[in-house]
Amino acid sequence: MLASFAVYSASGSSASSSFSTAAPSITISTATPVATASLQSDLPSQAPDPPKQDWCPSEIFCAGPLLQTVNIAHLFADDKTFADKASPTSKSPQDVLAQFKNISSNDVTYDEIINFVENFFAGEGLELEALALPNFVQTPSFLGNVSDPLLKAWSQTVHGFWTQLIRGTNSSTLCGAGKDCESSLIPLNHTFVVPGGRFREQYYWDSFWIVEGLIESQLFDIVNATLQNFMDELDNFGFIPNGGRIYYLDRSQPPLFIQMLSRYVTASGDKSILQRALPLAEKELKWWDDERTINITSPFSNKTFQMHRYDVNNSAPRPESYFTDYTTANVPSGLNESQRSDLYAELATGAETGWDYTVRWYNRDDNGTNGLRGLQVRSTIPVDLNSILYKNHVLMASLYGSSNSSAADRHRSTAASIKEGILDLFWDSQKLAFYDFNLKVNDRNNIFTAANFYPYWSGIVPDEVLSSAESAFGAFSSVNLVVNRYNGTFPTTFIDSGLQWDAPNAWPPHQYIIIQALRALPSNITNSSLPTAPSNQSTFGLIPNGQLGLSEADLPGQPLLVTASSINATKTGPDADINKLNGTGWAQALERQLANRYFASALCSWHATGGSIPGILPRLSDAELQVTQSVNNTGNMFEKFSNLDIDSAGSGGEYTVQAGFGWTNGVVLWVASNYGNVLVAPQCPDLLQVTSSGGSGNGSMAGQGSQGGNGQNNSNDAMKVTTQTLGMLGIAAIGLLLL
Repeated sequence: MLASFAVYSASGSSASSSFSTAAPSITISTATPVATASLQSDLPSQAPDPPKQDWCPSEIFCAGPLLQTVNIAHLFADDKTFADKASPTSKSPQDVLAQFKNISSNDVTYDEIINFVENFFAGEGLELEALALPNFVQTPSFLGNVSDPLLKAWSQTVHGFWTQLIRGTNSSTLCGAGKDCESSLIPLNHTFVVPGGRFREQYYWDSFWIVEGLIESQLFDIVNATLQNFMDELDNFGFIPNGGRIYYLDRSQPPLFIQMLSRYVTASGDKSILQRALPLAEKELKWWDDERTINITSPFSNKTFQMHRYDVNNSAPRPESYFTDYTTANVPSGLNESQRSDLYAELATGAETGWDYTVRWYNRDDNGTNGLRGLQVRSTIPVDLNSILYKNHVLMASLYGSSNSSAADRHRSTAASIKEGILDLFWDSQKLAFYDFNLKVNDRNNIFTAANFYPYWSGIVPDEVLSSAESAFGAFSSVNLVVNRYNGTFPTTFIDSGLQWDAPNAWPPHQYIIIQALRALPSNITNSSLPTAPSNQSTFGLIPNGQLGLSEADLPGQPLLVTASSINATKTGPDADINKLNGTGWAQALERQLANRYFASALCSWHATGGSIPGILPRLSDAELQVTQSVNNTGNMFEKFSNLDIDSAGSGGEYTVQAGFGWTNGVVLWVASNYGNVLVAPQCPDLLQVTSSGGSGNGSMAGQGSQGGNGQNNSNDAMKVTTQTLGMLGIAAIGLLLL
């Protein structure tokens, strides 16, 4: 049966919540090295050490004999553990290197390398400390926008999670100033929010959605501190690195600093920050222009455009993913040194995109048989990156305003050039979609991804969309397909590759971006009703021909609950739409659908892992929590979700799914603030129901096993319940709340 939260939200107001503003007590978990063979065994033979990387000179934390040998031993499940565990070393760097030389002069055994790690390296994460939040607002004003009592109480609970994710640099552990040690940490001078889990430092693009949440929580001082940290990095390095470790100094991430700055100034009214920020924002834009641009002559118009791409100079395994990269390059053998170097550059470049990894970065004709060896990220001109940079220039013009009209005009001119290139190179007017441009084939790629929506979010709406309501819906018809066909939110792609930035994973930033893209459309092309599917077809029949690059039968299946088993919904035809949606104002209807489904995914997976709210939402039974291995847990906010199962976290990738989680929390609070009056308490699946993977597979909770049930959340207006044949349980669709 479907467990409904409605019975817990009958009271007229949310439970009173109080959060401590003192520094939380956090446990620094120190992973213990574990041998993968007998202690007396020699380590496996190694490939030659990769070249030393100029951008990462440490002989301990960067590419070299020590890092490779420790990683070849594979003492930790997560490669990042050692890169951070060594921070700081418990002995001087000279002592560490001397001892390594002693044990590596002959064949090294597992026993020797374990003793070396245990005796010469301290625990991971010790350089950071939890901080108090003296300006924490117990009841921020956005809560007044949330109508449902349960969802209001839960939104306030998520608001309180900031108190657990606030960090600062622990100055007592820093190397230098008389302390002879070495660390991989980039010390920061100001307070920041960590994403959570293995991501124990400040990260670049994560921070955009963290900032969105902090603004809703009225924590403007923490937003300011976050921006100050980024400005310090621009001062010190000339760009903003991927994250707060020296092993990230070869790459950045999607450049959202200027957009965070603009949001902060608009929300807080604090323009004094611009005196420092604007010159440094110019510095960041110059870095992207100097380091990440390429001139492309369009095969469609014969015009030449300066466009941006991700392109990392790297010829060694990433220190935080060393064993994974090393194995990718060396098992099976067959790559020469030049090919390995190129692959390491592709892997690092993939990490710079934020989408590490996805079939989006494969060769256009690659069927995935080569795995990550098939990456061609540097040959891809990404629509999302160029859309972000377009918006950055638009915002810079606005931030300068009349105070520097020449600078404002310069940014408007640059924005116009980027926009022209985006519409020329990426926009397919027949398929009504944006696609990356592929330098290898001098043509657009044919993989449809969530990057399609970045131009709209950035303010670029093609003329074909603006001139026709039918075309406007066609451009967003994939969103309509998802909310009709699947239980969850929008997947990154429609290809289930096993990579974490592909189906069935749905990421919080993309739900935000798609909702913002829908909001960017003018009302004259969005105020009509949702179209109905053609006769005897599903909503796939509303997709422009070729847009998804897949046949309907190739789309991932949606498992459905059938008493004690699970089968897929029909993959083609009208029965493939398990939810029958209708309503007037199709764009607003889809916004509300995604807002409700996102809330359902975050809330149901949190509740399924032990989350509860006293007096509002009872904790699940131990029998239920045993399914998610969460008997001793108090609820996880996951970094990604499954679009097939609202009880489930996402899966796949180089590491187990992480809890915390900064950008997930930020999007929850943003959705609560902007859609709180149309959010309805979800119905979460019953964890004790038995399900199978149903062909496509459910995501796993905390990276462990499949979860029970594929439920739906519902609302009470224009809702249509469909009952499948073969004795299936009726699945309630999310109703369209009509305003």
